[in-house]
Amino acid sequence: MRWLAGALFLLSACAAAEPPAQAEAPTAPRSEEVAPAPQALTLSCAGAFTQGGVALCRTLPGAAIFVDGVASGGADAQGWAVIGFNREHAESAQVEARANGAAAFADFTIAPRQFDIQRVSGLPPQTVTPTDPAVLERIRREAAIKQEGFASIADIEGFLDGFILPVEGGTVTGRWGNQRILNGVPSTPHFGYDIAAPTGTPIHAPAAGIVTLAQPDMHYEGGLVFIDHGQGLITMYLHMSRLDVAVGDHVAQGQVIGAVGSSGRATGPHLCWRMKWRERQLDPSVAIEGLAQARAQLAAAH
Repeated sequence: MRWLAGALFLLSACAAAEPPAQAEAPTAPRSEEVAPAPQALTLSCAGAFTQGGVALCRTLPGAAIFVDGVASGGADAQGWAVIGFNREHAESAQVEARANGAAAFADFTIAPRQFDIQRVSGLPPQTVTPTDPAVLERIRREAAIKQEGFASIADIEGFLDGFILPVEGGTVTGRWGNQRILNGVPSTPHFGYDIAAPTGTPIHAPAAGIVTLAQPDMHYEGGLVFIDHGQGLITMYLHMSRLDVAVGDHVAQGQVIGAVGSSGRATGPHLCWRMKWRERQLDPSVAIEGLAQARAQLAAAH
């Protein structure tokens, strides 16, 4: 994974096309913050500029953030904003901050990735090509539950401390972005990072956050937990055999949230770890240590 160390963009404000966005209610400053928030509209970004990558930006508190021209939230009370790039992202990207009638821009080259084809056989047919009306209705009902969990945009900064692996001692058996062929049927890309481990192996929160979904028995995912780490950067934990958290719980980095299992659409015990940000599917493995490195790099620039 390519991290653009030192590839910071510190830009002067220029004319903006839109008025400033309204900032959300500020949170208390982090005691460990090493640099004050910017007092002028500048824009600095650091992180994984690659398909599926996640990065941090620092700008004026409350500035509206746009990625490729799409409104993507705003910087928090300390000027931090998290951004990401989906699997099919083109070779270039533009990030923009707008505030007080001005704008700052940063352009990036997005590194392409090669994705393997992964074949999985032996899955129950109703988890691959469901036809039972009762199963289809269950899938529709659970989709609405998941959308509610994804709608969270917590006013916290759990993403600033970087991420750790949620399972210790496991074996990576599936990479993010691979094309899936399930029971011989082409499917959507696999947006999970699979870690095989024995049933009952503890699953740890990779970063601080708020639990926005906790369901013990979903059709596809089995035991399923969502954690919002701030600004809608949500990680998911699939096929769990046990859930130790509930919706609304605040979790600390490293806290046990449940255990590995093989519930739902799975052929053996493993954790499928996923990450999503504002409808963009991201690779959670690139956040391991990388976001902490990006934070340190950006803080040193201010």
